[in-house]
Amino acid sequence: MTGPLELAIVLPTFNEVDNVAAVVERIDKALAGRAWEAIFVDDGSPDGTAARVREIGRHDRRVRVIERVGRRGLSSACIEGMMATSAPCIAVMDADLQHDPALLATMLDRLAEKPDLELVVASRFVPGGGTGDWDRDRAAKSELATRIARLVLRAELADPMSGFFMIRGDRFRQIAPRLSGIGFKILLDLFTTARRPLRFEEIPYHFHARFAGESKLDHVVALEFLIALYDRTFGRIVPTRFAMFGTIGAIGIGVHMTLLTVAYRGLGLGFVAAQTIATMAAMTFNFFLNNALTYRDRRLHGARALLWGWGSFCLVCSVGALANVGVAAFLFEFRHALWTVSALAGVLVGAVWNFALSSRFTWGRYR
Repeated sequence: MTGPLELAIVLPTFNEVDNVAAVVERIDKALAGRAWEAIFVDDGSPDGTAARVREIGRHDRRVRVIERVGRRGLSSACIEGMMATSAPCIAVMDADLQHDPALLATMLDRLAEKPDLELVVASRFVPGGGTGDWDRDRAAKSELATRIARLVLRAELADPMSGFFMIRGDRFRQIAPRLSGIGFKILLDLFTTARRPLRFEEIPYHFHARFAGESKLDHVVALEFLIALYDRTFGRIVPTRFAMFGTIGAIGIGVHMTLLTVAYRGLGLGFVAAQTIATMAAMTFNFFLNNALTYRDRRLHGARALLWGWGSFCLVCSVGALANVGVAAFLFEFRHALWTVSALAGVLVGAVWNFALSSRFTWGRYR
């Protein structure tokens, strides 16, 4: 199809090699006579998803791939893909055909017919929509997430968790610099970031069964959703990554004290030996949990990277512990501050030190 580009479809992917050809074929059928491009944003899929897109793109110039190295995240992938097109309208959808490409033409027509409309959302929860064959557990989790999301929205949106929508490109680019890119629901990020409320319309759609492969939803993704909500609500007060780092550090204190009690009181080890075991175990716990959650977008992979990362994290935290004690002692001994104030000041300085240095030296290679 010749003529000006009308629409870009952004499809974030991870291990979707068996779905790529099918989704391109259905997009082509749905948008017959329209000028479109499909941008797959792949987070380094080990199954060869990016290579499959390139293979198709050699024969169809409307199809291309952005392959990201060393970083993960559905929302951030969507943002990169959406910023990489000159199309006046941009759609976001899954590559697994749970979102029906047949709706793309309808969504594009709505934006063309209504100049004031900025966003069209495909909704499962308006009349005519549905969730397909979801079991009771998944339906209950989705309903809970939707209710939570509505607490932070400034719009009467029936399906804030939808991952299928179309937005005008110029409006998206106005909002993009302030987007957090955290989590897996870019729509929620758009609505909570826009300084002027988005003018939107919802159209019904039925959530389809996955065409091939396995669902990427897991407990970590669910936690990411809560993290994204925190970011939109309190992130400007206490940065989200630092809040996560501090929370894991607090949990680590609990791990430390539990292991110290078991080793010293339960197993009868000497205090120094028990303290050493508890300290190393707590730092190891903190490292792996931070690697999985706080720095998920920079996650270290492979035995060599993990060993190096663990060693650098323990070194940073050891110096942080010295800073903690030093600051607390100075305030208590020389400034005559209350012991509680001194202790808390030391903890804060140590936490900031650990966060800053581990961000730079342990997970900094992905910055």
